[in-house]
Amino acid sequence: MHCFVYASLRKADTYLWLAKRDDFNVMSESLAQLLGGLRFVMEMELSEQRRLPQEDARQVLTHLRNQGWHLQLPPKETLASANHLAYKSAPQSDRSH
Repeated sequence: MHCFVYASLRKADTYLWLAKRDDFNVMSESLAQLLGGLRFVMEMELSEQRRLPQEDARQVLTHLRNQGWHLQLPPKETLASANHLAYKSAPQSDRSH
């Protein structure tokens, strides 16, 4: 599968993989806010046999096929902690809790 990788300008070492180039409409609004601006990094042909330094190629492919995107977080960071950081950085008026 041909895919496209973008770096978050807001969150260091965080990457968004897309199944279609510049198809940012597949992401939720909260994910878009978490990532901030995005910088195109590369396009690549991805197969289940390809070894990736920090991701499982099969998992990336599954996400790309099912939802059109895959989020690659920094090593040792979970989505829950990433969402917590996004919540903390949101203006007080944006918080609904």
